[in-house]
Amino acid sequence: MTMIHVLDDNTINKIAAGEVVERPASVIKELVENAMDAGATRIEVEIMAGGTSFMRVTDNGRGMSAEDAHLAILRHATSKIREVGDLNTVGTLGFRGEALPTIASVSRFTLLTRREGDDLGTRVTITGGKAPDFIEAGCNIGTTVKVEDLFFNTPARKKFLKTNHTEGSRINDFIVKLALSRPDIEFHFINNNKMSVVTPGTGNLYDTIQAIYGGKTADSLLGLTLEDEDIKISGYITKPSMLKSSRAWQTYIVNSRIIQNRAIAKAIDNAYKSLIPKSGFPLAVLCIEVPQRTIDVNVHPQKSELKFEDESRVFKAVYKAVLDAIRPAGRGLGEVAAVVEKPEQHVTMEPMQFVPATEPLAEPIIPQWPQAEASRPAGQPAVQRAQPKTIYEAVHRTAPIPARAMAGFSAAQQSLREERGAAAMPDSSVLDHPCMVAESSAPAMKSGADAEASPCQEGELLQYDGSVVPIGQVDLTYIIAQDAKGLYIVDQHAAHERILFDKFSAMAGDIPSQQLLVHQILSFDQKESDLVEAHQELFASLGFHMEMSGEREFRLMEVPADVPVSEAEDIIREILTNLMDMHETTAKEIRQACLATTACRAAIKAGEELSFRQMQIILDALAHTAFPYTCPHGRPTILKFSSEELAKMFKRTGFGF
Repeated sequence: MTMIHVLDDNTINKIAAGEVVERPASVIKELVENAMDAGATRIEVEIMAGGTSFMRVTDNGRGMSAEDAHLAILRHATSKIREVGDLNTVGTLGFRGEALPTIASVSRFTLLTRREGDDLGTRVTITGGKAPDFIEAGCNIGTTVKVEDLFFNTPARKKFLKTNHTEGSRINDFIVKLALSRPDIEFHFINNNKMSVVTPGTGNLYDTIQAIYGGKTADSLLGLTLEDEDIKISGYITKPSMLKSSRAWQTYIVNSRIIQNRAIAKAIDNAYKSLIPKSGFPLAVLCIEVPQRTIDVNVHPQKSELKFEDESRVFKAVYKAVLDAIRPAGRGLGEVAAVVEKPEQHVTMEPMQFVPATEPLAEPIIPQWPQAEASRPAGQPAVQRAQPKTIYEAVHRTAPIPARAMAGFSAAQQSLREERGAAAMPDSSVLDHPCMVAESSAPAMKSGADAEASPCQEGELLQYDGSVVPIGQVDLTYIIAQDAKGLYIVDQHAAHERILFDKFSAMAGDIPSQQLLVHQILSFDQKESDLVEAHQELFASLGFHMEMSGEREFRLMEVPADVPVSEAEDIIREILTNLMDMHETTAKEIRQACLATTACRAAIKAGEELSFRQMQIILDALAHTAFPYTCPHGRPTILKFSSEELAKMFKRTGFGF
């Protein structure tokens, strides 16, 4: 008697179900993908109890004839391929021919389908893989599949399912990803009689993202595109100021197929890691098109993984596309600002403590510049300005300062010292680079003298040119600014920290340093002394030049040009602390951490008073940095309240002023 047996079809289907049907989400995936392959433009999914008791997928696709319905429930029966060669160019989501028979083997299965032109459709009923029952039935064009009591005949499999809520969430997540992969299809997802997902089916990916994730998330999106020979990449990614706690918010679509791929995930991480050292993941929807012959989708029964012919090319293309998207080239601060997702409303009767800039105000609200009075020829009377009738009019009269008045941040600092008779903050030359000072395109404020050259007529308002204009400080910590689109709050320390960090990072060689007239002697313990000696080249590249002058003493001779001398020792000691805490890191990571520390300690501090000129210089410089979204430690530099959001917070029906 032979020991080897040929298994019956029912047993084979149940074994296959272990690979194809892991949980309710697997069923939904197979059924919805079949609907998409059938040319559906509207797909409705309904579940109960996390899909364990009831699942229904209805589409308006081509449907099937009675003969095709008979064949569809047979194992390895498919309309997607005919021979082995077709596997190299398969363009459909399904092709194995295993889904329907394996699902039917572990559930109470009903299929109802009709083609256009047929008077009646076909109903197929299967219970736990037993013999199917075929009858004619009336139904709409398309296909409806109902799956009830999943795993009722395999209780061991059912025992390993999570809670209904968890299983329902998995289905929801997959419906979202399918909808993102096909924005031309209208999706409806009903969970326990509640509509959870609705997409418009307009064919526009942005509209689909907005419908799924909301308008606030859509406002934080950055579009990305790239064409590299036969690789095309498009899609959206959120600003670095909006990060999520997991990679579940990332969707990778290759040739309209949702996949998981470590190379793509790593490319996104690498692009953001140089920008945001802290943990977090951006929301991303990447649509990648490659020649079908260069990928293999026949890797896993669930078809969620694929192999690229040249994965390194895909990695480089994704990395470049993401990096180009998050570089704000040609975009103003308004476009890189983080959107305030849910601003809380706090109503108090206390007066606002608003701190204006340090320049004297000849008129309420309108900032006047000392340069304007100094530039007026002797004996020439001052031009009388018409008194503004509204705050909006007063603010709109403010216009850019000419480039000659923007001598750099250090000059503004010196001017402030002279005006106030005290050192308000350490001297810094951070913004002396010509590209940091606006000549024509960068936003700035216009002097009073220049503004008088074309005074506003009665009832006329000056129009914004798209620039972000400062209007004051709050708590001597936040710069308040505005443009035609809304209100902005800038963290002056975080913004200046980002400016310094990008400036330092752009210097491939050594950071310029300044010699100290009086050398400082720094004393360290044995561990710190060993670290200083071991990382002499690192400190030199950062602009700190030291030489040993004792057993555990070092003579500090030079410090970075942008670092206040008073902060030098503290920065060095903080860098040493970071070096002690870092393990198994690359030289690049060590340098990045040290640069972040240096920039943080050298930046303007909270509590320091700024003039309008200084605030404008910060805004201009921030707009010209490579990555202005966050400080090196991941905190946002600028927040935006749109005009619509402000109107909603004040319960206005319109958005006018």
